Amino acid sequence: MKGQELFRKFRDLEREIHAYNHVLSLLYLDSVTAAPSDTAAERGETLAYFTKKQYELTAGEATVELVQNLKEHSDELSDVEKRELEVFSEELDYLSKIPCEEYVEYQTLINDSENVWHKAKLENDFASFAPYLERIVDTTRRFSKYYKPELDPYDVCLDQYEPGLSRKTADTFFSELRSKIVPLLAETQKKAQPQNVFLFKHYPIELQRKLSDELMRLLTIDRTHCAIAETEHPFTLEFNRNDVRITTHYLEDNVASSMYSVIHEGGHALYELGSGKEYEMTALSGGCSMSMHESQSRLFENVIGRSLPFLSAVYPTMQSLFPEQLKGVDCTAFYRAVNRAEPSLIRTEADELTYSLHVMVRYELEKALMDQTLRVSDLPEAWSTLMREYLGVTVPNDTLGVLQDSHWSGGMIGYFPSYALGSAYSAQIMATLERELDVPALLAAGNLLPITKWLEDRLYRHGRRYKPSELLEKVTGKAFDPSFYTDYLTKKFTEIYR
Repeated sequence: MKGQELFRKFRDLEREIHAYNHVLSLLYLDSVTAAPSDTAAERGETLAYFTKKQYELTAGEATVELVQNLKEHSDELSDVEKRELEVFSEELDYLSKIPCEEYVEYQTLINDSENVWHKAKLENDFASFAPYLERIVDTTRRFSKYYKPELDPYDVCLDQYEPGLSRKTADTFFSELRSKIVPLLAETQKKAQPQNVFLFKHYPIELQRKLSDELMRLLTIDRTHCAIAETEHPFTLEFNRNDVRITTHYLEDNVASSMYSVIHEGGHALYELGSGKEYEMTALSGGCSMSMHESQSRLFENVIGRSLPFLSAVYPTMQSLFPEQLKGVDCTAFYRAVNRAEPSLIRTEADELTYSLHVMVRYELEKALMDQTLRVSDLPEAWSTLMREYLGVTVPNDTLGVLQDSHWSGGMIGYFPSYALGSAYSAQIMATLERELDVPALLAAGNLLPITKWLEDRLYRHGRRYKPSELLEKVTGKAFDPSFYTDYLTKKFTEIYR
């Protein structure tokens, strides 16, 4: 059987795996948006069945043999096909080193853990969640050792979300950010803070839903291929490039919370919707890494969504929806309010300047958990200590502290640094975009189509064809340079705080 014949068989396998992934994603979406609260156990049975089938397809003996045979004929493949085989092989290499029973058991644990976390957060009950997190951390360490025993387990975690990232490079990156952000934040705190009390008036949820519709329209999101739902912790889920789901969480006394959640998740959705059609149902579909994905959510949430030109386009709708709440508040005042830099408790609602400090707290805690120098039972105290050290805030309870994020309940240890890296990528990408398009004029006119089309052509359509470092250089013409991000923050907040 020649190379192309083998590759056609390989493509059939990828489509079959995609079908199982689709079912598992639907189960997850239902569990966190529509399912009744006490349904995790029975869902876990179904999850275990499909997870085992998915594992057998992805890492079974037949797949290992097919991939090996295909590698022996790789000289007959195109460069794109070789990359597709490479990406698939990385996943195969990881899964094949984990016993099937342990993998299925872990996925069932995640199903149970997310259900327990949701209840624990509502009831401020870390003790009920701690045993699940202990098992997740222990399993993550064990799987990392199965995969690459010679490496630091946390490096394995980081690399899974951002290929090539290690704690050494992350430490250097975060050290550079702290050296610039902390002094800049200190300077802003010496100035009079923008007024923002109007953001926390009563904003009826049914009207906020209408605002979400307008935001998705402005972002050029095709609603025939992207729906919005509501959940405890907002996320985006892609079934394929024609079916993407975003979620948000509405707070009646905080209009900016869901507003920027929708814009953030909308950035993720645009990336998935713009992925190359030729990569659909293959290992090259979707975003090339989590940091690159977060570059788009953070680009739209902050660089675009918190800019004065963009707000000038959406503000008439907001004034129409909320005339009493925004009475006497002009667009410039709203712009300054949503860019107020002030240490706070909640990462997802943090301002653009302090946001990466929230990420650093989680990064330091993850390292300690994976190094076994921090016990899960001591995590709330360690969280509170770092929040005081990094942000100068006192954590009143675990709901507003260690339980606020869903990531650890979902086993996503190593994900958090992607948010800060993505923020830095977004500034570098925007600097390139602004050299080629009149971005402020387009935003002020509410015409984001040229911007999203530019991003689709330069970035989204490539899927996972390139590694993150290669793709960033392809888009911007430069290797990654975090000074784009720190310069952007310095310029923006120096102007806002005059």
